[in-house]
Amino acid sequence: MATEATVEVDAAIARDKAVKDASLEACEKKWGETASIFEYGSAANPDMRPIPVLVHPPDLHERGETRVIPFDINDFLEIEESCTSPNLMASFVRIVKGEAIETSANATSQAFYVIRGNGTSEGEHGKISWSTGDLFVVPVTRGKIHHVCVDAESMGGAALYWVHDEPLMSYLGVNPSSEKKFEPTLYRREEMLARVEEIKHASDRSNNRCGVLLGNTACSQTKTLTHVLWSLLNSIPAQSVQRPHRHNSIALDLAVAAKPGVYTLMGKEIDRDGFIIDPIRCDWVPGGVFITPPGWWHSHHNESDDVAWVLPMQDAGLYTHQRTLDIRFVDDEIALHAEGKIRGSAFAVTNKQYLQLAQVGGSVPTPKGEAAMKRVLSVDCMSMHGDTKRARATQIGSAITSPTKE
Repeated sequence: MATEATVEVDAAIARDKAVKDASLEACEKKWGETASIFEYGSAANPDMRPIPVLVHPPDLHERGETRVIPFDINDFLEIEESCTSPNLMASFVRIVKGEAIETSANATSQAFYVIRGNGTSEGEHGKISWSTGDLFVVPVTRGKIHHVCVDAESMGGAALYWVHDEPLMSYLGVNPSSEKKFEPTLYRREEMLARVEEIKHASDRSNNRCGVLLGNTACSQTKTLTHVLWSLLNSIPAQSVQRPHRHNSIALDLAVAAKPGVYTLMGKEIDRDGFIIDPIRCDWVPGGVFITPPGWWHSHHNESDDVAWVLPMQDAGLYTHQRTLDIRFVDDEIALHAEGKIRGSAFAVTNKQYLQLAQVGGSVPTPKGEAAMKRVLSVDCMSMHGDTKRARATQIGSAITSPTKE
């Protein structure tokens, strides 16, 4: 017979189990309250606020007191934190001659382009001097950066174009680690222009661009300004047009130099001849910034008698690392369409690489450091109709020539 003590222990265990069951049920119920399940077809491309075509005009940094002037459009995007694009924040920094200002950002990458003036910037990474047309980037910075305007050729003060990735950090809910992903880097105006001159006379330069992509030794694969930021100093010769292109990153374009008659056309679609359908026109104003939405075709037009310059800032370092930038030039796409082809991606993959990828197919890679045999997925377990050339090529990875049309 069970003793009185045993009965009491069993009762205590039962009570404890009931409490645990109730706690488990309450926790699972609470977790379930935030679950949403959507029908795929209607939710795969969610209805989100589009990226607008907006301008941050130069008169903001041409007058007034020393201050930071953010290009904050978070209300357009329905994002809580200040931002110019979901991943980036762009601002002007005006510094009256003889005055100073401090900037700070919870970011992995900060870029400063000197629109006007000369001065110094100093922080935990050191001190540099700068003048009109220079650009510098700094990695994660815990403290503030102290900027001083020594002189300015006009407008009574210096102006900096400042872009950083704090909005990306906010979205991810993280703070950058103390590890620098790159070293502070300075790009002098004279060096950039000298490289542009070299490219002008090079026989292998792009017919669609005459400019320099600004890279960093820490980003040898992506060839970008930082691991997140991307920038190009691009020139548009007088009386010329740079035909449409597109990319998945948002461009925050600074018009460095332009006379009346320089503008960008942008739109969602192109016609069979490569012209943008119902384009939005954005005129360049020197020292002003405009937004180019992601995936939109855009062309640059210079109807003036002088060269025009633009400096886009993008989060394309991140996109390039992910192999998702997908930059396309309209005449390449038209040529492919004429051949009956539609590319899935513009990411460069050679024929040799493609064959190697096909050979790998659906195989499981050998564990690192082991000589284990690769395991290959069975066609039978992947398809009821596995004995087809397509199934063998895609599931096993056989090096089989694509079947010709019947």
